[in-house]
Amino acid sequence: MDLSSLVVIPAIAVVAPLLASSIGRFVKIPLVVFEIVLGVLLGPAVLGWVSETAFTETLANFGLAMLFFLAGNEIDFASIAGRPLKRAGLGWLVSLAVGVLAGILLAPSLAAGVFIGIALTSTALGTIMPVLRDAGELKTPFGRAVTAVGAVGEFGPLIAISLFLSGRTPLHATLVLLGFAVIAGAGVWIAARGHHRTMHRVIASTLHTSAQFAVRLVILILAALVALSIVLGLDMLLGAFAAGVLYKLLLSGADAEDYEFVETKIEAVGFGFLVPIFFVYTGVTFDLDALLGSTRALILLPVFLVLLLVVRGIPSAFAAPPGATGADRRALGLFGATGLPIIVAVTAIGVDTGDLQASTASALVGAGMLSVLLFPLLGLWQRRRSADGGVREPDADVAVPDEG
Repeated sequence: MDLSSLVVIPAIAVVAPLLASSIGRFVKIPLVVFEIVLGVLLGPAVLGWVSETAFTETLANFGLAMLFFLAGNEIDFASIAGRPLKRAGLGWLVSLAVGVLAGILLAPSLAAGVFIGIALTSTALGTIMPVLRDAGELKTPFGRAVTAVGAVGEFGPLIAISLFLSGRTPLHATLVLLGFAVIAGAGVWIAARGHHRTMHRVIASTLHTSAQFAVRLVILILAALVALSIVLGLDMLLGAFAAGVLYKLLLSGADAEDYEFVETKIEAVGFGFLVPIFFVYTGVTFDLDALLGSTRALILLPVFLVLLLVVRGIPSAFAAPPGATGADRRALGLFGATGLPIIVAVTAIGVDTGDLQASTASALVGAGMLSVLLFPLLGLWQRRRSADGGVREPDADVAVPDEG
C-alpha cells in the first residue's frame, strides 16, 4: 500500500472545504472543483505526491457508486412526476440524438462517436443537488425541474451504456437490462407496499449505538445491487442508483426525526468519506500529459464544453416550470449541462475497449471538470437575475396543474 496516498488523499479532502469556505466569501465554487484540482496538482501529472493504487481505485469506485446512491435516495419522484419528468425525458432523447450525431462527426470511428455522444448527454445530479440545497432551491418549482432533468440525465446515460456499450448485441443487452429491471422493480414494489414497522423500530433503537443498523443496511443494499449489475454485465452505477431509490422507499413511514438523523449519517459516510475520494482520484488519474501533448485534444476541450451546453443544456430547458423567465430557462440549461461522473465512467470504458483515444477522453473529462466549475455558478447567477427581476414562480406548496 502507498502510505503517502493513504495520508495525502484524506488531507486533500480536509483542505478542500477550507479553501471552498475561504474563497466562498467572494465567489461560490462547488467543493468538488477544489477536490479535483488538488488531485491533479498533487497527483502524478504535477507534484507526484499521490499515485494510483488498487486500494484507492477501489475506494474511488465505491465513492462513485455512493454518489449515485445518494442521488437516487434524494430524488422525490412524487414531486417531479408528470410535466417535469415528461419534459425532462423528451429533452434527454433530443440530447441523445444530437449528441451521438455530434460525436460521430467529431470522432474517427462510429464506436468512438457513440461514446462521445452518450458522455455529452449526462447531468451530474449528485454534484448539483448540494448546490441547489445550499441555495435553498431544492424544493422550489425550479429546483424540482432541475431534479427531473438531473434524474433523467443520470438514469438515461446509464441505460444507454448498458444497451450500446456493453459489448452485447442490442437484443441480448435489452433482455439483460429487462432482467435487472424486473429484479430491481420487484424490490422497489415490495418496499413501496410494506410499512416496515419492525425495521423502523430496529433502526430507531440502534441510532445511537454501535449497531448502526441503518448504515449497515445502506451498505448491504448498495453492495447487493452493484454486485447484481456487475454479474449481469451492466454498469455498476445503474445498481447504485436503483439502491438509492429502494432505500428511500424502505425508510418511508419512519419517524421524521429518525429519518432525518439517518439521512445525516448516510450523507456523512458519503460526502464525508467515500465521495471525496472519487473526486480526488479523478484529479489524480486525469491524464494531463495526453491533453497537453495533443493539439487536437486542446482544441476539442472547449468544443466539448460548448457541446455540453448545446447538446444537454438547450434540451434541458424544455423542463422549465410554468411561468419561468428567460433567466430561469438559461439557469436550468446550465445546471442540466453540468456533467462529470458519467463522463468519467463512459470515457474509462471507451479507453479500456480501445474505441476512445486517451487524448479525446482527457478532453471530455476536462470539459466535464470545467462544466462543474462554471455552469452551476452561472446557473445560480441567472437564477438570482430572475429573482431580482421581480418575477416569482408559484410557491413550492402550491400545486401546478399537469399539462401533460
